[in-house]
Amino acid sequence: MSAIYLLRKISTKTPSRFHRSLFFSTFSKESKPDSSRTNSIRHLSSQRFVPSSIYRFPQSKILPNRKFSTSVETNLNDKSFERIHVQSGAILERIHKNEEEETVSKVNVGSEKVVREESEAEKEAWRILENAVVRYCGSPVGTVAANDPGDKMPLNYDQVFIRDFVPSALAFLLKGEGDIVRNFLLHTLQLQSWEKTVDCYSPGQGLMPASFKVRTVALDENTTEEVLDPDFGESAIGRVAPVDSGLWWIILLRAYGKITGDFSLQERIDVQTGIKLIMNLCLADGFDMFPTLLVTDGSCMIDRRMGIHGHPLEIQSLFYSALRCSREMLSVNDSSKNLVRAINNRLSALSFHIREYYWVDIKKINEIYRYKTEEYSTDATNKFNIYPEQIPPWLMDWIPEQGGYLLGNLQPAHMDFRFFTLGNFWSIVSSLATPKQNEAILNLIEAKWDDIIGNMPLKICYPALEYDDWRIITGSDPKNTPWSYHNSGSWPTLLWQVSRYCWEFRFHRYYLQSLNMHKCYVLINLPDNANETTKINWLHLRISGV
Repeated sequence: MSAIYLLRKISTKTPSRFHRSLFFSTFSKESKPDSSRTNSIRHLSSQRFVPSSIYRFPQSKILPNRKFSTSVETNLNDKSFERIHVQSGAILERIHKNEEEETVSKVNVGSEKVVREESEAEKEAWRILENAVVRYCGSPVGTVAANDPGDKMPLNYDQVFIRDFVPSALAFLLKGEGDIVRNFLLHTLQLQSWEKTVDCYSPGQGLMPASFKVRTVALDENTTEEVLDPDFGESAIGRVAPVDSGLWWIILLRAYGKITGDFSLQERIDVQTGIKLIMNLCLADGFDMFPTLLVTDGSCMIDRRMGIHGHPLEIQSLFYSALRCSREMLSVNDSSKNLVRAINNRLSALSFHIREYYWVDIKKINEIYRYKTEEYSTDATNKFNIYPEQIPPWLMDWIPEQGGYLLGNLQPAHMDFRFFTLGNFWSIVSSLATPKQNEAILNLIEAKWDDIIGNMPLKICYPALEYDDWRIITGSDPKNTPWSYHNSGSWPTLLWQVSRYCWEFRFHRYYLQSLNMHKCYVLINLPDNANETTKINWLHLRISGV
């Protein structure tokens, strides 16, 4: 089955089990199931394996009655992601019957017919994306963050960012062009070992660059050479090291193996060493008392001052994903067994911490209102000494009774009640949130569709910082004025994650609403003279199935 056909099929039909499970699948338990659960898994597998229109699902199939656990117990027995990959034009699906045996079903999908030609807008989006490709010594190594011919002062937007390249990398992988992703992973790995200093101080080993640029330097009068010039934060606005770059790199490495079936890359000694360095840096002992990662403001996708310093949800959800990916990809031997043990311990503590303390719904808000403060004991209810006066006035009227979400941040005496889109989405993608919490987040999005999705999807957070909050927290940042950029601005490229997790949990009414809304956006609001960044974002959404 050609990769072009997969791209076309995915962009016009409901995402198939193949598309949903290659990379965006949630983590599955490998503990021995009981017979009823095994039968249920097989039943669902047989239903979802054959792509079919969501319009054909009866209401009873849209919201199946599942008895999910509502506890916040961690997945101690989780050993790997759902093991599905592509090989020789066929889908290989492994269904674990128990720990000792597995059955493998092989379905040839190469004989299906192409149902639709690429639209002109789709061809144009691919052309723009391919024009954004950066080459190093003749080989593609990534795409620039933005490619606007009218911008004469691009700052660092003409560089290849690790986090920004991930959606483009997934598009290339689904098209069958894996070389650019492989080159990207290997070259950024080489940059990891470079010396990085800011005012004579060097950060820990394992730090991945935020971005890199291909430069041509003169060796002599007649000879030039291309070099990679990385930025580890020493040139960035605010001089902040990119904490999320290494986490995205690990996630993309696993995606490359799952989609291409080429697991030799992650088995290389240098790649194994790179994974270990990133994990050792993230798991290093410090003064912090919590299993979450402590970071400064501007160290992730929100790379400007927005009051997310501390333990932002976006970093924690990516951290959890990277831990899961690393545990699956690391070769267990004498040199790595201690690291694997540390990863398992952190996964257990981190999942409990996020599910228990970051979750907020009507019930939790009522509990906070009754919190006692200044408790000094090991069994205190108000462990973080949160004052009820911190609850913002807008929250009680905004959050629906059947909905909830994960807090944006949690620190001693501080809860950030803003809804951060990427952190909540990725908590669902990685199974950091429980199934019950997943459903509540979807209920929240449905109830507050106009606030979170809006006319131009999708708000990066809600609500915006305004007036004195904007002046104090952002430092009067003119780029982050209310309802723009990182301060509740619209980011259409986030929408691919919405469609992915809505489909995964079979909430077809949400997926359908997202689908129709985006089709209207594409057909009505994507003019012929749309800029290149908008068209590339549109392509990302087409790849994700909307």
